[in-house]
Amino acid sequence: MNHREGKTHSLNLNHIFYGWYVLAASFIILFFSGGAIYSVGIMFKPIISELGWSRGTFSIAFFCNMAVYACSLIAAGRLYDRYGPKWLVIVSTILFSGGFVGIFFINSFWEYLLLYGVISAAGMGGTTVPLFAAILSKWFEKHRGLAISLAISGSGIGQFVIVPLVTRLVVLQGWRISFLVLGAVVFITNICLASFVLKGDPDDLGYMPLGKEGDTSGGTFAAVDTPMGSEEDMSLSEAMKTRSFWLFTLIMLVCGSGDFFVSMHLVPFLTDNGMSAMSAGQLFAWFGLMSLLGVIIAGPATDLMGAKVPIAVTFFMRAVLFLTILYYKNITSFYVFSIGFGFTLLITAPIAPMLAGRLFGYSNVGLISGFITTVHHLGGGAWAYLGGVCFDKTGSYDSIFFVSMVFAVVAIMSDIFIREERHSRQSIRSLHTDAG
Repeated sequence: MNHREGKTHSLNLNHIFYGWYVLAASFIILFFSGGAIYSVGIMFKPIISELGWSRGTFSIAFFCNMAVYACSLIAAGRLYDRYGPKWLVIVSTILFSGGFVGIFFINSFWEYLLLYGVISAAGMGGTTVPLFAAILSKWFEKHRGLAISLAISGSGIGQFVIVPLVTRLVVLQGWRISFLVLGAVVFITNICLASFVLKGDPDDLGYMPLGKEGDTSGGTFAAVDTPMGSEEDMSLSEAMKTRSFWLFTLIMLVCGSGDFFVSMHLVPFLTDNGMSAMSAGQLFAWFGLMSLLGVIIAGPATDLMGAKVPIAVTFFMRAVLFLTILYYKNITSFYVFSIGFGFTLLITAPIAPMLAGRLFGYSNVGLISGFITTVHHLGGGAWAYLGGVCFDKTGSYDSIFFVSMVFAVVAIMSDIFIREERHSRQSIRSLHTDAG
C-alpha cells in the first residue's frame, strides 16, 4: 500500500466524505465562539455600571476589537491559504480565550481595552465565520452554499442557546465569572477539534471537493491531483481593479455597520425602553436564532439564483426595519425589529466567499473574502462606537437608526451594478482600454 492509499483509508472513515466531518467541526467551533462573542452585549450595562464607564467609552473598546479583528481576518486569510487551518485555529483560540479569561481580573478601562479590544480580537480572525466559510468553500463544490450555511448556523444556534445561559450566569454570578467560563469552554472545544478533526484543502489530502467534475462518488479520493485553482484565478490586487469588487466591498461595509451596531446596542436599547434584562436577553437569543433561519435560506438561495437577489432582499428588509423602529417604540415593534433584523444578520456570511469565488476564482478566496470581511468589521466597529457616542450626547439612538436606513438603500443600489460573472484579467485590460 502506498502513502496515498493509506491516507485514503485513514480519512475516508466508513466511506463518509471527510468534508462532512470538517463541516461538523466548523459548526461546533462557531457554536461556542459565536455564542461567546454575542454574549458581550448582555454584559454591556453590568460592566459600565460597576466600573463607571459611559456607553461611548465602552464602545471604544468594541471599535478597537473590530479594528483588530478586521486586521486579523486579512492575516488569517493569508495564513490559511498558505498553511491550512489547524495551527491557525489553535493559536487564534489561545488569544481569543486568553483575552476572555483575563477580563476576570480587570479593574480599569485600559486593561479591558487591551484584553478585549486587542488580544481577544487578534484571535477572532481564526475562530469565526469568515475562515470556516472559506474552508468549506474548498471542500464542497456541489451544495457549497448549503454546506457553508449549515456550518455558519452554528453561530446563530450558539447565540440562541448560550446567550440566555450567560444572561442567567451574569445575574447569579456576575460578568467576571461569565467571561471566565466562556473563555475556558471555547479554549477546550476549539483546541480539541482543531487538533483531531479539522482539515484544510481537500486537494492537499488527495481528495476532490464534493461534486467536482469527475467525482462520481461524492467527494472520494482523487486518483490524480486536481488543484482547486487555475491560472485564471485572480489575486487580491487584480480583483481590486474591478468595479464589482468595490461595489461588493461597499455593500459589506454597510452590512457590518448594521450588524455590529444592533448586536452591541440592542439589549441596552430594549432595557432603556422598559424591558427587563432577562426579557431583553431572551429576545436577543431569538435574534440569534432567526439568524440561523436566514443563513440556512441564504446559501441554497445563492446556489439557485445567484448572490444579488438575497443581498437586495436583505437590505430592503433592513431599510423597512430601521424606518419602523424610528417611528414605533413599543413591545410589538421591538419583537418585529429584533426578529426581522436577526433574520438578516448572517445572510451575507455564506454569500461573501461564494461571490468572491464566483467573481475571481477560489485560489485566493481566503485572502479576497478576508479583505472584504475586514471592511465589513471595520464598518461595524465604527458604527457601534458612534452609536454609543450618539446616545451619550442625545440620549437616543434615533439618528443612528435613520442613517442606517439610508445606508441600506445605498447597499441596494450598489448591488444592482455588480456584474455577477467570472471576471478575468482580460476584462480588466478591456476596462482600462475603454477608460482610456
